[in-house]
Amino acid sequence: MARNRASSVLTLSLAGLCLSSLLPGNAQAANTSPNKGAQVYCFMRSNGNDHNVSWDASYALIKRQKSGMFKTSPEHAAVMITEAVVNDPGTYPDCGRYLGDLFGPRKSNASLPENRPLGGDSSQSSSSASSYGDQRYSY
Repeated sequence: MARNRASSVLTLSLAGLCLSSLLPGNAQAANTSPNKGAQVYCFMRSNGNDHNVSWDASYALIKRQKSGMFKTSPEHAAVMITEAVVNDPGTYPDCGRYLGDLFGPRKSNASLPENRPLGGDSSQSSSSASSYGDQRYSY
């Protein structure tokens, strides 16, 4: 009887260890990746880099920091950066002015006639605006 009880305890302990190894290893790392992504994005933007370069660097960092089976979508990463900046604006001074670039023109807005420039060569400028909106989150 005592032997069965000891083997049951050992089996349950091993099962618990196996199941806990399937969970994310460090829950704190998952919480800090948006902060790190916001740090990278805001630092790069405040030092003169454009949106695309800053976004690529911060999104790559957020994707790499996430543990789990599914990667973070670009839209969710943009929201995570925004939340990190809004929750602690003192850590990211003057970064609020760059947050709008994370949610800039999209495909549906670029194709509307109201958003086309007046006069000049509209084909050149509207194609660059629509290609920017089309490719913004095409990761």
